[in-house]
Amino acid sequence: MVTPLHIALEAPECPGSMPPHELRSRTGKVLGLLAILGLGFVLLTFLLGQMPPAFMGHQMRPEEGFIRRHSPGGEAARQEDSCRLVLVESVPQDLPFATGSPYAQPLAQAWLQLLDTAQESVHVASYYWSLTGPDIGINDSSSQPGEALLQEMKQLLVRNISLAVVTSSPTPARMSTDLQVLAAHGAQVRQVSLRRFTGGVLHSKFWVVDGKHIYVGSANMDWRSLTQVKELGAIIYNCSRLAQDLDKTFQTYWVLGAPQAVLPRTWPQNFSSHISRFHPLQSFFDGVPTSAYFSASPPKLCPYGRTWDLDTLLAVMHGAQEFIYASVMEYFPTTRFTHPARYWPTLDNALRAAAFNKGVHVRLLVSCWLHTDPTMFPYLRSLQAFSNPSAGISVDVKVFIVPVGNHSNIPFSRVNHSKFMVTEKAAYIGTSNWSKDYFSSTSGVGLVVSQKTPSTQSGVTPVQEQLRRLFERDWSSRYAVSLDGQAPGQDCVWQS
Repeated sequence: MVTPLHIALEAPECPGSMPPHELRSRTGKVLGLLAILGLGFVLLTFLLGQMPPAFMGHQMRPEEGFIRRHSPGGEAARQEDSCRLVLVESVPQDLPFATGSPYAQPLAQAWLQLLDTAQESVHVASYYWSLTGPDIGINDSSSQPGEALLQEMKQLLVRNISLAVVTSSPTPARMSTDLQVLAAHGAQVRQVSLRRFTGGVLHSKFWVVDGKHIYVGSANMDWRSLTQVKELGAIIYNCSRLAQDLDKTFQTYWVLGAPQAVLPRTWPQNFSSHISRFHPLQSFFDGVPTSAYFSASPPKLCPYGRTWDLDTLLAVMHGAQEFIYASVMEYFPTTRFTHPARYWPTLDNALRAAAFNKGVHVRLLVSCWLHTDPTMFPYLRSLQAFSNPSAGISVDVKVFIVPVGNHSNIPFSRVNHSKFMVTEKAAYIGTSNWSKDYFSSTSGVGLVVSQKTPSTQSGVTPVQEQLRRLFERDWSSRYAVSLDGQAPGQDCVWQS
């Protein structure tokens, strides 16, 4: 049972509730009134358990609430957890790395395996869907993995496994075919017009399977994400506590996708998270002591206890003592989708502070492709210019260019779409680009994992070390181009 004291000390983690300094100042008062408030809290908890949650005076109808879970629950499920994490990635066709380079499990293979494990339910959040070549008018053999995935999802429904999907609205008509097909086979589909509630879009990308398996990463439900775009993510198997926690974020989208939905002033108690930056899941992943939690954006979609994704990134940066390596598609210390644009140096300042104050080695790898906004380069050069090796300040910036080759017929492809960061202490895998809008108005999630290798398991490689090796593979490859004006590829088209 959560006491009033716990409520005071375990404050809501996203902005918009109560500032931390106020919480600390009120802790003494809470202690003094604990006896009285304890009885009142018990009564209030009982009453809330009997009442349907209210949304700003609007009673939530049954179909607006949690969709049916087909997952193990309670203490028995927790005792059966034996969590296992696998890094997954897509490496675009015709993008060879040096012989002996490390690789993660191919994403297309991992997704099919994850569907094979499904026994009761699959919940998918994705910005959009485009799993077949005809969706975008393309006839190319590289669309086959996406089409196979769509067939497997149809088979889920044949096997009487429930499939629930949330996606952003509006969706281009040509990209809604997949969802129409799945809905015709019995899938539950909700499109969320997040602009009405927060001013952004639903940009998250994750799965929750049977309430115990998870995928999270940069890939949308797009065949190009499997063969034409560079992606990175993680799959966590048999980890019901984390999976059911992430599913609460799925449920926030599900509620907002209901007809006539209203954003609640305060999210009902059953959306609250008990796993956060300050209270991560402490478990063993394949026998390795592991700390893990999920964060979310924007603040309005952070129920009680959920860590805001921006705070997560800043915390991981602040914890670094040796290095910060980050790979993102876009890097703008500004707003991107508001006019006029506003300066927003939060993440930029954090990188500079880590390099200047603690001598942390910062490496930033940013994507460069046909659709790159050239106004990004002055910000990258400014960050690069901050480096001063003679003073112990090390900041390096490169752009990653995926060669187009003979794939020029495929639109919006041939790009490094990954969004991750790694330090010597933690791995962060996210779904957001690095500009203000992605954290203040657009939905996203982040996964933070930190592992320690027991001395008795010297053969086990912590996930942060695995992710560091993948970053260094990319950084040292011929596709990573320095920012000096003489380097080939500055026009974001690969020059062989």
